[in-house]
Amino acid sequence: MSYLKFDKNQMINLEQSLPKEMLRTNQAGAYHCTSIVDCNTRKQHGLLVVPLGDGDYNPHVLLSSLDETVIQHGAPFNLGLHRYQGGVYNPNGHKYIREFDCESVPCTTYRVGGVILTKEKIFIQHENRILIRYTLVEAHSPTTLQFRPFLAFRESNALCMANDTINKECIPVNNGVACCLYEGYPTLYMQLTRKPEFIYDPHWYNNIEYVKDMDRGVPYCEDLWVPGYFQVNIKKGESIIFSAGLSEINPRSLKSMYEAEIASRTPRTSFYNCLKNAAKQLYLKEGDKEYMLSGYPWGKILARNTFMSLPGNTIAIGHREDFEKIMATGAEALEHYMETLEEDTKIHGIAHPDIPMWAIWAIQQYAKNYGKAETADRYGQLVTSLLDFIIDGKHPNIEMLPDGMLSTEGTVIPASWMNSVWGGHPVVPRTGRLVEINALWYNALMFAADLVDGLPDLTEARDRWLETAQKVKEAFAPTFLNDFGYLYDYVVDNYADPSVRPNMAIAIGLDYSPLDRRQRKGVLDVVTRELLTPKGLRTLSPKSYGYRPNYLGSPEEREYALHNGPVRPWLMGFYADAYLKVFGHSGVSYIDRMLIGFEEDMSNGCIGSLSQLYDGNPPYANRGAISHATNIAEVLRTIRTLKKFNN
Repeated sequence: MSYLKFDKNQMINLEQSLPKEMLRTNQAGAYHCTSIVDCNTRKQHGLLVVPLGDGDYNPHVLLSSLDETVIQHGAPFNLGLHRYQGGVYNPNGHKYIREFDCESVPCTTYRVGGVILTKEKIFIQHENRILIRYTLVEAHSPTTLQFRPFLAFRESNALCMANDTINKECIPVNNGVACCLYEGYPTLYMQLTRKPEFIYDPHWYNNIEYVKDMDRGVPYCEDLWVPGYFQVNIKKGESIIFSAGLSEINPRSLKSMYEAEIASRTPRTSFYNCLKNAAKQLYLKEGDKEYMLSGYPWGKILARNTFMSLPGNTIAIGHREDFEKIMATGAEALEHYMETLEEDTKIHGIAHPDIPMWAIWAIQQYAKNYGKAETADRYGQLVTSLLDFIIDGKHPNIEMLPDGMLSTEGTVIPASWMNSVWGGHPVVPRTGRLVEINALWYNALMFAADLVDGLPDLTEARDRWLETAQKVKEAFAPTFLNDFGYLYDYVVDNYADPSVRPNMAIAIGLDYSPLDRRQRKGVLDVVTRELLTPKGLRTLSPKSYGYRPNYLGSPEEREYALHNGPVRPWLMGFYADAYLKVFGHSGVSYIDRMLIGFEEDMSNGCIGSLSQLYDGNPPYANRGAISHATNIAEVLRTIRTLKKFNN
């Protein structure tokens, strides 16, 4: 039985099937995303969504969807599904679905009378091309297929309205047609393995609604252009492949191309394999550089997310080379920033004050897996430069205080990962001494000292790092540890923020913690009691002022809730590290049981992946981006940590 299989009863019940989404990418920025019944529920959904432009990652929906129609004895059976204005679903093709299987590639099985038809979709790696293979498994009479493309040609966060400025021309190409609706866009080539008849029948399909956007309180209705339809006869046992791409292709090569891609896939037959595939989908290769996207469908290349997710999404799945390539890209941006104080045009947020510490933390994970000597040789200079950059006072938003601790300004621009903003101001104005930044700082100093131990050229620098680390350790507990046994979230002047937040879990989960074992256990107890859920850690305790567990409502309501209650799965990685450091082998079974809460999510939300966040209260509904880099990464890293304990 497939790990990700949904039967007829689940598929035809739209209340069950519409919330389930699927994602496929080409690891070069293009993606296909929709619900498992092929009804788009977000404006970011599409059959072929590709990044355009030379600057920031900016995906555009070219081919929104493709409606299939089965014709027998002159009677058409449309397999498509759209939601139109007023909540009307049409043409209700989901009622013909008998099964959806997502083990290797997304495969939908339809039954129309005596006809059984399968549809399989696959992306070509590093090429802006999606292939759809249709196989007529069973038919008792002559059968014809029609394919009706719905075109958008717009930015993924925008909407298309009917207009007279589109280019309505369809240019014949080998076994298909080519279209380009607007100047400045690439041409979309739609071709089949068999020569079809293309019937030019141009229409706007108006008032298509996206229910997810409606729920989010953002614009949700658009018009899509359909230039006509392809028509081709098909025999029992025959397969026909439809290709949509940005270049013309020889139709004879489609079959071998499809089979080669199938052979390279890792089947989603387990929790680990699902997450491994989800991690690889976040890679973004451009020329000789490689990046990590923060998530789909509206992710960007973010410095913080890159370094936080890098170990889990590469090392934990055996992709060392990808770690090194992505880190090389990140290191170049870091070095440029240290030299010029100029932001990177591609990797956003390189100037945030916690970025150097997260970069060193990522390198630390590399060292734990591949050894100190090689890490020192490859990354020693970068680590040294980052520490000197801070100690020498060159970072514009990091002040090293006399006691060695770091202070940042976070009332104007958010200084940490809790970066929600509304009305031009941080929703959670964490400023001054932030608990996790100072814990990461201590960890970075101690790791760097250990990394270069024995290297005579760095003896003086090492002594300086150790001296600073000792100051931080002596100041940390008196600054942050309160009489209730947990850590203040931030301290500025004479104010210590008493909110019970998960940043203290980072402080006790690092390899080098400024707290002793007894103190760490006390903090761990509070985190377990007030923040732990089956989906990770809450961003704020229900006992703290301002708790908002549900990420719902208007954009303003969601922004205020973002870091004030909803759960973040990635924090489970640091919680697991802390728990295992306190309890050792006796804690392995407990952490292993905690992962069950994530495994059941493989068949919910974006199947085979983890969402950005979850509500803070039961039933912990998934919210936000449907596939998120840091969450996938830290669960994968936790799985690897457990394997090491068990070996």
